[in-house]
Amino acid sequence: MPRRIILDCDPGHDDAIALLLAHGNPDIELAAVTTVMGNAGIENVTRNALSVARIAGITGVPFARGSARPLVRTVEYAPDIHGDSGLDGPVLPEPTFDVDPRGAVQLIIDTIMESEPGTITLVPTGALTNIALAARLEPRIVSRVREVVLMGGGVHGGNWSPTSEFNIVIDPEAAHIVFNESWPVTMVGIDVTHQALATPEVRERIAAVGTKPSVFVGELLDFFGATYLEAQGFTSPPVHDPVAVAYIIDSEVLKVVKAPLDVELSGSLTLGMTVADLRRPAPADCTTQVALGIDENRFWDLVVDALERICDPEA
Repeated sequence: MPRRIILDCDPGHDDAIALLLAHGNPDIELAAVTTVMGNAGIENVTRNALSVARIAGITGVPFARGSARPLVRTVEYAPDIHGDSGLDGPVLPEPTFDVDPRGAVQLIIDTIMESEPGTITLVPTGALTNIALAARLEPRIVSRVREVVLMGGGVHGGNWSPTSEFNIVIDPEAAHIVFNESWPVTMVGIDVTHQALATPEVRERIAAVGTKPSVFVGELLDFFGATYLEAQGFTSPPVHDPVAVAYIIDSEVLKVVKAPLDVELSGSLTLGMTVADLRRPAPADCTTQVALGIDENRFWDLVVDALERICDPEA
């Protein structure tokens, strides 16, 4: 049976690729897609998600607009990486359907509560605001979720600050809630996603697919590559978010280690730092684990395969 997931995202170039991977792989079933502010404002990222749905040919899946601001802090965006729209570069088509009227948090709760326990995996690839709110609003979802596989954080450093990664630092209080609930959590941080590089060889493989979605990914990577080179010095851009989806499809993509995990909420220099205790084997009751290694070839094989399977939905 395919793994049923709720993809909670803030498209975002790498979120768009994560959505294409989830849709194109037969071992994943998209139960819902929800949006959260982050790479850009909530209206932009929601429209971006709906546009990607049209490009990918996604139908019959509820999409819902989520949180427009963090739980406590002032909202921050990432225009230096993703542009003002959150998905600058490609010309996006008009969406063909609208969002679910329930909103993201209620859709998350309803989907989990209406599904058999242990059958829904949460895959947040942006700030953890929606997930934290859902857990607080309906605590029963925590024991019903199979696991949470999130893209965010890092064991050995950050990208928004020397210690902290963007998705976590923009709403660290939400991350604190998610990390400290009793559900299983896998943190797919920049320790591994910075190794998932769209090299020229990878770009050639994607271009060779020869479909409109593959052309779209190439256009994403054109813009993403230019901003990453200017902002952070990467000669090939890292695609963070699809790594979390890939791990659900094939756990051998990542090397993961159980470790107690928490987030810094008050440090003047370390706000949003994700702290994994790797000093000794994790205790038996530890519910958190972190990714420390990646098989890049295995990862990119999954992305290319998904693009081949999607073909040209509007052809």
